[in-house]
Amino acid sequence: MQIRYFLALCLLPNIVLADEPTTTPVPALQCVVVPPVSRSFEDRAALTGISDDQIVIISDQSTVAYNNQAEFSGDVSFSQGRRHIAADNAVLDQKQQRLNANGNLIFKDELFTITANSLEAQMSANNATLKGAQYWLHGQQVHGDAEKLQITSDNNLLLTKTNFTTCPPGDESWLLEAEMIKIDSEEEWGEIWNAKLRIANIPVLYIPYMTIPVSDKRKSGFLFPSFSTSTTNGVEISTPYYWNIAPEFDLTFTPDYMSSRGLYTKTEFRYLAGERQNGQVNFEYLGSDNKLTNNANRYLYHWSHQGAVNDNWRVRANYTDVSDNNYFNDLNSDVNQSTDNQLSRIGEASYFERDWDFNMRVQDIKVLGEDEKPYQVMPQLNFNYRSADIINSIDFRFNSELTNFRHQDNENNTATRLHLVPSLIWPIQGPAGSFTSEVKLLQTQYWQQNIDDDSTLDDSISRTIPQARLHGQVNFERATQLFDEQYRQTLEPQIQYLYVGYEDQSNIGIYDTAQLQEDYYGLFRDRQYSGLDRVADANQFTLGFTTRLFDQTNREKLKFSVGQIIYLENSKVSIEDTYEEATQSTSVLAAELDAQLYNDWFVSGSVQHDTETGKNKKNEVTLDYRPSNDRLLQLSYRYVPDLLNTNTNDQVDISQAGVRASWPISDNLYFVGNFYYDLNESRSIETYTGVQYESCCWALRLSYHYRIKTNYDDDLSETIDGREEFESGVYLNFVIKGLGGSGPLGVDDMLNEGLFNYRKPLYLRN
Repeated sequence: MQIRYFLALCLLPNIVLADEPTTTPVPALQCVVVPPVSRSFEDRAALTGISDDQIVIISDQSTVAYNNQAEFSGDVSFSQGRRHIAADNAVLDQKQQRLNANGNLIFKDELFTITANSLEAQMSANNATLKGAQYWLHGQQVHGDAEKLQITSDNNLLLTKTNFTTCPPGDESWLLEAEMIKIDSEEEWGEIWNAKLRIANIPVLYIPYMTIPVSDKRKSGFLFPSFSTSTTNGVEISTPYYWNIAPEFDLTFTPDYMSSRGLYTKTEFRYLAGERQNGQVNFEYLGSDNKLTNNANRYLYHWSHQGAVNDNWRVRANYTDVSDNNYFNDLNSDVNQSTDNQLSRIGEASYFERDWDFNMRVQDIKVLGEDEKPYQVMPQLNFNYRSADIINSIDFRFNSELTNFRHQDNENNTATRLHLVPSLIWPIQGPAGSFTSEVKLLQTQYWQQNIDDDSTLDDSISRTIPQARLHGQVNFERATQLFDEQYRQTLEPQIQYLYVGYEDQSNIGIYDTAQLQEDYYGLFRDRQYSGLDRVADANQFTLGFTTRLFDQTNREKLKFSVGQIIYLENSKVSIEDTYEEATQSTSVLAAELDAQLYNDWFVSGSVQHDTETGKNKKNEVTLDYRPSNDRLLQLSYRYVPDLLNTNTNDQVDISQAGVRASWPISDNLYFVGNFYYDLNESRSIETYTGVQYESCCWALRLSYHYRIKTNYDDDLSETIDGREEFESGVYLNFVIKGLGGSGPLGVDDMLNEGLFNYRKPLYLRN
């Protein structure tokens, strides 16, 4: 059978028109006939050595007149560089350097694909006009129609009487109609004039001018507004504006109007300092808060900076200040949450080498709602040195610290502390276990100033305390069967002996020391207090063990740990001034459990039980049902007795039960909620419920939040008793994907709404 049709392959050299008239003849269209073995343009280019500045036309049939017009028909393919046009018919005018094409027309380049009724391209100017067009942006969900679509010489798009959406074809859940749209291919942003937003084919908003992103590239403009209403702030509307100042700077300004308080403005400035440093500055201001009887001004300023100066130096800074103690309780700050009651101000510079490092730091902590102010660290210098295998696998370490403590109140005493700790460590590691021997000498010198005459503190104190620690662990394992399933069980007993010498420290002030938690891993620490003002003497053993279950795929199914300290001698050092020597022979019995009970059921819990009094000092238990990533049902309970209330200095018991759930109602609709109840006070302390609908092109969330408020005493609140004890609010979030919104909403941020953020309790090693 003979081949009846052939392909006409035509090459047109790149033509550049002179500014002045010329008599130079226009190069003629060069055509060759190629059998239709393959219609691939890449194959033709490889065979003929075609360059990007040449024009290639492939068709079933062609009629070429020398130095005049060329007509092509039958599966026409027109290519120049990375632009490709397919049509039923095309006419190339060589003199005018113009191409006209129509019939099943498709235009494609690196950025977009367009179908149209007709095309007219001016090759010398490298532009084209398409009528009756439909377009799709590559790498985006954006697509739409246009009465006329122009492609400029710099590869931009100009669309007249057009529309676009990010919904799938045939789904017009939302549609933006506009008189004109310009899409800048270099800036990767679109400009829109005289736009009308339709939702479910109903016009809801007229926009005379707006810009939208077509990629992740930054550009100045308004971001999506947010709307909410609550009992404390009233109706709240915020409209953030983003300013892309430069590649290394940007700023977000958010005017937030609250009907009950007034205009609240938030400004966030971010910057890059070189290649490895960054930071941000925040300023928030509410003038004349209408909710307060004295109409006080409220403000926040914050600065943070971190990064590497070079391969050795690291810097870090963080400073925050607010006008009053209840700032985070009343206002929706971008810096901290209502659960944060401490503001840490710190400046730090560190230098690192392989065997040693040096650190300089200044620090101040502001505690909201407390009259007593912590000491300031002004400054602190740390030097640490380490050397391995100095003598027969024995490691040497030297840690030192020089700290100057100052106080904002001049009547308080101040101090300078020098702390030196040389230590020798002999670690023995193996697959069957480990054994570590460690000896330290804690040498501390205090110089205390501004001491009252009746104080027990001394001007100068030298404290020398020896310390020895022996810690061993053995790893056993065996094959076992449980509920007709084969498992590998481990048993990991560990024992520690700790000796810390005694020295009377009642003549030393408390500058940075607090009690540490007595959980399972805390039982094996070598210190009882944080900081260095109190070093508790010790002569004790710690016994503990951990057992694990692994299934046949080596997935950990259970981990259980339990331990306790046995005191050979009671400690005589305390952080309290009115301390009486303890007579307990053991510490709390600390136990922790993480287990996969069955299929999708998980349990996690911890307990700290006082074996001598028979009372629990802390209980926590969580039961999870997690059949999939988007399905969760969690029940929790926690009990903490004798917890100090910082507002009243009274001892209170915490007994709280909670339930948290996340569950899809359908493919696009899901529910998230939580409820926490105070069993002692017989009242709800937080309720959150939210329903969200999300499709591929838009998302809507409606939520309700009810929570207890933390009201601190402060200078701005003349009527502190008039503050609401509880706050409730309704929140509406609506995102149209593709119009520069904050991105798709999700389950994770709903789970983290409120006072009790979701924490996955299970940490099995899988």
